Amino acid sequence: MWQRSVCVGLLALALGYLCVLGPELPPAALRQLSASLLGTLRRARSLEARTVAAMAFPEVCLVFPGHLFFLSPSVNACVDVVLSGVKLLEALGLEPSDGKNHAVLNSRQDLREAFAHFMERGAAAERFFSDAEAFQAIARTASEHPAAQLYVGGNAALIGQKLATNPDLKILLCGPVGPKLHELLDDNVVVPPESMQERDEFHLILEYQAGEQWGKVRAPAANRFIFSHDLSNGALNMLEVFVSSLDEFQPDLVVLSGLHMMEGQSKEMRHRRLMEAVASISDIPTDIPIHLELASMTDQDFMSNIMHQQVFPLVNSIGLNEQELLFLTQSASGPHASLASWSGIPDVGVVSDILFWILKEHGKTAERASDLTRIHFHTLAYHILVTVDGHWGNQAAAVAAGARAAGTQACATDTIDTSKVFLKAPLEFVTSHTEAPSKISLNPDKPVVHWHREGISFHFTPVLVCKDPVRTVGLGDAISAEGLLYSEVYPQ
Repeated sequence: MWQRSVCVGLLALALGYLCVLGPELPPAALRQLSASLLGTLRRARSLEARTVAAMAFPEVCLVFPGHLFFLSPSVNACVDVVLSGVKLLEALGLEPSDGKNHAVLNSRQDLREAFAHFMERGAAAERFFSDAEAFQAIARTASEHPAAQLYVGGNAALIGQKLATNPDLKILLCGPVGPKLHELLDDNVVVPPESMQERDEFHLILEYQAGEQWGKVRAPAANRFIFSHDLSNGALNMLEVFVSSLDEFQPDLVVLSGLHMMEGQSKEMRHRRLMEAVASISDIPTDIPIHLELASMTDQDFMSNIMHQQVFPLVNSIGLNEQELLFLTQSASGPHASLASWSGIPDVGVVSDILFWILKEHGKTAERASDLTRIHFHTLAYHILVTVDGHWGNQAAAVAAGARAAGTQACATDTIDTSKVFLKAPLEFVTSHTEAPSKISLNPDKPVVHWHREGISFHFTPVLVCKDPVRTVGLGDAISAEGLLYSEVYPQ
């Protein structure tokens, strides 16, 4: 078995060299070598190995678009304290409990019940903890735990940190940056002086593994539960600093996140601050693409406002997962809104219907003044990249790059190790449940599948899921970052 893994690894390495040397080789020789190496990999017979080969080498190789984003400013930042959820609850003296969903956490009892609720479903979630004093006590216990690890946190900061690993990119981060976060940031991340503050904002990331048990609760999949008492990010305090920095920084891309943090504010404060945020976002020059990274939310009215009349029309691209997608359609009475929750792997046809509806009803058309033309959907087993035709290019490579990032980051490896991952995506699926669907059978040798629907393109790819993930937090942000890096925006 190990001999086969070594052979597959060496062949994949050879394919990587072809990607680099390809321009120097005659086209006929490149095609012959490519076909020979791919044929050898396919004969390895492992679905995972065949998918790895195709992911690393779709249509010769993963290629960057003709235009790269060289500068990427972001907003929303914190320090993530990551540790086992069960270990923290035990350290807090909390006994196992029946699960119960809470929109806001007001006590340790609420934390115990909400954690059990989402752990039992293997679902990611994020909540605001209303009691500042109680949260600080929990945060101290968490950060002092021997198993705790501290990382850069906040969706936009994580996307910026991921992009900063590319030496050709320079990132402007505008968010509440305290001393610990500043120490953790990559050297390519620039923080304006106005964004520095004396104290860090801490988010607690409670992880659990697939099969892990807490009392009667058993996790069907690895995931995490996040909570915080974060008022700086919740009020989007640095948004004006961010917008005022754009003239000097001259970015190629803007990444926004943190709208979900506003749920910790009063309704009056939230409404006022959202209107101010919309005004600030409107000041961003229209030739700069804007990506919005969504996160877990609980207030359907707030989500409906963001979608219908506030933020969606101002952004070009959105990143979200299955929980956020379902909440979005429930909030706006979209397709499949009666679905209470996902059962196992989200149905591709259902996901496709909701994504199509978002772009059809809220995306850019000849009649609608909206800039929204791209959605990057990610779930554990697969990703779908959806774009309005004529606005984005290189999307097959972009969705494959996002899937590759999920496999490598979860396993903490530089390349995908076929012995550490498995395919969980459906091998057959339909593309819709509301219109006459196409039935698709997944081919591991050509894992990026494309279909088209009324001027909107869909690119689907399976994910090589890590068997024993080292870290689940930040996966969605890494996925979105890689997808953006490989995407090409067509000038309008």
